[in-house]
Amino acid sequence: MTTKTLFTIEFDFQSSPQLLFQYLSTPSGLSEWFSDNVNSRGEDYTFIWGDAEEYAKLIQKKNNEKVRFRWMNDEEDQDDCYFEFKIVVDEITKDVSLNITDFAEEDELEEAKMLWNNLVSSLKQVLGSV
Repeated sequence: MTTKTLFTIEFDFQSSPQLLFQYLSTPSGLSEWFSDNVNSRGEDYTFIWGDAEEYAKLIQKKNNEKVRFRWMNDEEDQDDCYFEFKIVVDEITKDVSLNITDFAEEDELEEAKMLWNNLVSSLKQVLGSV
């Protein structure tokens, strides 16, 4: 079994934390940039890309600050792995940034970071924060 590596990437945003949070925490918001479609039933989310479906559980949510999901798959380390969106507002400048935390296998780390860069680029376009 290979262990996955935790990584965090930070992105600057020109958006209010409240608006950004809507795109990170709601099925309609997530389907605008993260996957083709998102359905939820309570804390259970279904992410759809073409013919593929992935299931995740919402395990933590703090309004306008943080959302954490855990993929529900058959991998042994699924309980330890999650992906998280955390909105950080600088107290002095009021600049908004989004920290994304995820896990990837060592040989897929750069690919995972590129994927997040592309996804966040789409999110910025949707928000008009380019």
